[in-house]
Amino acid sequence: MDNTEIKARIAQENKGNAKALLPIAVFLVIFIGSGIIANDFYAMPTIVAFMIALAVAFCQNPKLKFQDKISVCTKGIGDDNVVTMCFIFLTAGAFSGAVTAAGGADSTVYLGLSLIPSQFAVVGLFLIGCFISLSMGTSVGTIVALAPIAVGVSNATGFVMPLCLSAVVSGAMFGDNLSMISDTTIAAVRTQGCEMSDKFKMNFKIVLPAAIVTALIYYIMTMHGSSELELGEYNIWQVLPYLLVLIGALAGINVFVVLIFGTIASVIAGVATGAMATNEIFTSIGTGVMSMYDITAITITVAAIGALVKEYGGIDAVLHFIHKNTKSKKGAQISIAALVAGVDLSTANNTIAIVLAGPIAKEISLEYDIDPRRTASLLDIFASVAQGLIPYGAQMLYAAAAAGITTYAIIPYTFYPILMAISAFVFIFGFSQKEKSKKEVPTDRSEHPQTPNKPDRLQYSFSDEP
Repeated sequence: MDNTEIKARIAQENKGNAKALLPIAVFLVIFIGSGIIANDFYAMPTIVAFMIALAVAFCQNPKLKFQDKISVCTKGIGDDNVVTMCFIFLTAGAFSGAVTAAGGADSTVYLGLSLIPSQFAVVGLFLIGCFISLSMGTSVGTIVALAPIAVGVSNATGFVMPLCLSAVVSGAMFGDNLSMISDTTIAAVRTQGCEMSDKFKMNFKIVLPAAIVTALIYYIMTMHGSSELELGEYNIWQVLPYLLVLIGALAGINVFVVLIFGTIASVIAGVATGAMATNEIFTSIGTGVMSMYDITAITITVAAIGALVKEYGGIDAVLHFIHKNTKSKKGAQISIAALVAGVDLSTANNTIAIVLAGPIAKEISLEYDIDPRRTASLLDIFASVAQGLIPYGAQMLYAAAAAGITTYAIIPYTFYPILMAISAFVFIFGFSQKEKSKKEVPTDRSEHPQTPNKPDRLQYSFSDEP
């Protein structure tokens, strides 16, 4: 398929409906506006703002029956990624409740600070987050494991809570973007038809400078931390559940298995050390699970809004706008970045964003002769950039929930996604495409076994095999 044919096909693409993005705009206006007016971002509960946005979404498109809109929402809520996140939240709540009641959170923090100078505590959170997420392939799972520790570090060192939590979020996004077992990596590679190892090598070159600068910033901000900390006592048996979770995460064990065994270990350690009475076991677990109700409800509501936005043509409108304004090879790469970031802003899920944007990015890369490895890297990077910064993404929501603060307090300290975007732009404008694939990149979709001749971006699927 030559460029003329591709452009003709683009011209025939569904222009979508920009008005379908109204619910997202309504949420941002209500939530941010109420926070500014009241000078308090707690004034408007996040779930209330999202419920209003959902109501707006239901009022749109009167041609679609109410029951049909319900069906669209249920399909969106039933998405594998959404259900998985909800299960992770509830399981994480069980672990958090049990390990806190068993004294594991405090003991872990005090042990860590007894071994690491306080000025390295935040940098340590970032680096540990990088390694865990790289091993687990999930940013949410990483934040689940480290957020309670970050809260403890903040309380013990005096460093502001949002700073400590931002280090965890930044580290989580590093590994989620690079991990071989990450859904985002698999989606990016499958939609572009390149080798996973090749994508990793190119991706790593782009994001490594951002990670190094992020670590330096955290160090500079905390280098004058107090060296006379009054640390409490720790019990190595109470620390054991966290060690099991972290080791399991690094070993790449399924996050559910890790959290379940962590919960069991917490109960055993708590009872054995006398920190938890036997009649408190189920109460503590239940309390932890209930603490996740808000974030679970928000996740379900966001999924419903995203499904309606997609159904009404909001995603198509974003895709069409990007296609229409692409003029050059560098412009095409910027368009791919804006495309996947825009879709992520609309769906609040970086995996879904890549799956939706991937086939369109493939057409753009074919039209402008962009290396598929480069395209796959840009898709994964900018989906992570958006996901790591949006206040209604699962990552930010859980981090904020762990400390009982607003997501907007964490965002100003979350440097890595911003630096990752800057590094990617430098790569786009400063390094021309000189790389050659090990295999010749086909210029015709019919010659590429992993890209259908006529991809349906709304129904595109990929295999789970690496």
